[in-house]
Amino acid sequence: MITNLLIEQHFHGAYGVDFNKATASDVLDLACQIKKEGVGGIFPTLVTDSIENIQRQIKIIKDASLKQKDGAKILGIHLEGIFINPEKRGIHNPKHFLTPTIENFKQVEDDFIKIVTLAPELCKDNLIQYLHLKNIKVQAGHCVGGDLTDCDGVTHTFNAMSGISHRGQSTALSVLINDNIYAEIIADGVHVSDDALKLLVKSKPADKVLIISDCLPCTRSSLKEFIFADEKVYFDGKRATSAQGTLAGSTKLLPDIIKILGKKDMLNPKFIENPYNYHKIDLDGQIEWDEDFNIVSIS
Repeated sequence: MITNLLIEQHFHGAYGVDFNKATASDVLDLACQIKKEGVGGIFPTLVTDSIENIQRQIKIIKDASLKQKDGAKILGIHLEGIFINPEKRGIHNPKHFLTPTIENFKQVEDDFIKIVTLAPELCKDNLIQYLHLKNIKVQAGHCVGGDLTDCDGVTHTFNAMSGISHRGQSTALSVLINDNIYAEIIADGVHVSDDALKLLVKSKPADKVLIISDCLPCTRSSLKEFIFADEKVYFDGKRATSAQGTLAGSTKLLPDIIKILGKKDMLNPKFIENPYNYHKIDLDGQIEWDEDFNIVSIS
C-alpha cells in the first residue's frame, strides 16, 4: 500500500516533549523525529493551561515553525481546552476554564491557531462564527450538547462527551448522524472499544473520519510518571492515567494506530487522505507499507 505522509492534527507531545512546556528546540527536534515515522505534518496540541502559559507556548511553537528547515511541517496549533465543559473535563484542570466568548478568545488569539476544541453549548456572542472568520476549524469536544450547528468537526469521538442516547440529543449521536462534519477518533485499542469503532466507521462517510493519536509526552520515551495538565500521570506501558484512573491521552503514535486498524481490517486509505482535504494541505512525500502495515520506506 502506498499513501501520502500522515498528518497528526491532535497530539500533545512525544519522545519526552510536552508542547505545553516545550522550547522551540524541543519542538523542532520532535518534528524531525516524527518525520522518520512517516508523519509529514503536525498540529501541536495545547491542553488547558493558564492564559500566560498558553500565550508563551503559542509564541514558542510559532517561532519554531518559522525556523524550521526539515522534519514534519508544523502546520498550526490545535487549542484543546480553556473553553470546554467542566462536566466532561477529562484530565483538564477546571481552574483555567473560561466561558467561550470572543473577548476571552482574544486573550490567546493568534493567527497560528488553526483548530479550537470547545463546548458549543457554552458558547456566547457568536464565538464560533468569529473563529470561522479567522479561518479556524471549530471542533466540539469535552462537551454535552447535541447541537453541532456550524462545527467543522468533533474532537476524539466518544471520549469526553455525552454518549449515545435514544431520547433527545447527545454529542456522540449527533456526530454519527451528521454526514457533513468530521469525526476524530482515537483508535488505539484503549480509548474506544472495537464495537464503538465499528459503529463510527459504519455510520460516518469514509471521507469524514480523522484518525488521531492524542498521544502524550511519554510516547516513545522512558517516562513512567510525569505532570500533564497539572496532574500527575502514570504510564503502565499500555495506558496513561491520573491517580484516579482518568485516561490522559494515548501512548501510541499515528503510524502505530494505522497498523492497529490495518490488522483489524478496519483501515480505509481515505482515512490517511482526509486531513489533507479537511485543512486544504498539500505536502510532498509518500509512505510504502507492507502487508502487515509496517512502514517499508518513506520518500
